[in-house]
Amino acid sequence: MKKYIVMGNYTAKAFQGFMKDPKQDRSTAVKALTEAVGGTFESFYITRGPYDFVAVTSGDIPYENFAAVKLAVEASGTVENMVVLEEIDMNKTAELAAKAMAGYKPAG
Repeated sequence: MKKYIVMGNYTAKAFQGFMKDPKQDRSTAVKALTEAVGGTFESFYITRGPYDFVAVTSGDIPYENFAAVKLAVEASGTVENMVVLEEIDMNKTAELAAKAMAGYKPAG
């Protein structure tokens, strides 16, 4: 099962919503979005740094499912700069890279 790490920033519209209802639990919304596209919610954090939130999700589903979440959430006007990172198998990737390089000749 692949892991997907989702990060993003809240907009001024979202921060206004937080101030209006400071006790809301956004992890509930993240869980619902994740499950709506066939994923499994694992954890959600509000963070300090370049991103306002990080969510960890998983599932044997295509990347496009999480791209759809990005499209929907950013269209709401409450999230921007959303990034979806997909876990990869580095050993398999290195094996494929070695295979690709076997027949590759660099320019020059």
